Amino acid sequence: MPVFYTPIPQNLRVGLAHASSAIFINNRTRDSGYLKGHGVENEVSSKVSSHLPLQMFLYFNMFFFPFWWLSEIVMLDLKFTLLPGYYQCLMVVGMIIISVLEVLRVYLGYVGNLKEKVPELAAFWLISLAFQLPILLFFLTDEGLLILPLERVMHSLYLAFLLGEVLSSFVALRVMTRKLALQFHLRQFRPVDTSSMFSFSCGNRSVLPVLPVRNIQPQ
Repeated sequence: MPVFYTPIPQNLRVGLAHASSAIFINNRTRDSGYLKGHGVENEVSSKVSSHLPLQMFLYFNMFFFPFWWLSEIVMLDLKFTLLPGYYQCLMVVGMIIISVLEVLRVYLGYVGNLKEKVPELAAFWLISLAFQLPILLFFLTDEGLLILPLERVMHSLYLAFLLGEVLSSFVALRVMTRKLALQFHLRQFRPVDTSSMFSFSCGNRSVLPVLPVRNIQPQ
């Protein structure tokens, strides 16, 4: 039996186009009269959304972290016996959390930024903001930890890396999500060729059943 395709009503498509253009800046679909042809979709898909400042922060952070970790271990060994018991536990737990999450965080940042994957980059941003940043601020501001001069310098540098990565990853996420939204709308509002979707030809004959045409004689 023949298959029929019911397109989206034109007024609904126009309404969706206006709503998307209001939410996503610089987003115009084919229905709004701005985007013409398939070349626009190819241009959007080929546009690189990777954020260069974020990649630079990640690159230098990867080399800086081993030095930060070694200096923190040395400083912790020097002052461990002078700290109260609860501060000793907090320092050890904080170091373990930062060390474990840093490997995962940098990996997610590299994959999310270079391969333009929003979930991985969002996870990188959340880990940096919810775990690494509070623990590092605790290490840097709580005077009960007996902060040594070398610790203060290393923590300040690490904090600068984290703040730069949080801000740059936020910008990269905005760019990537807008690109994905624009690609979605371009595919959603692409004109559909019903003959190519629901039929194929064999030579010069169609495989879909053709209803006989009756000659209507005027009365």
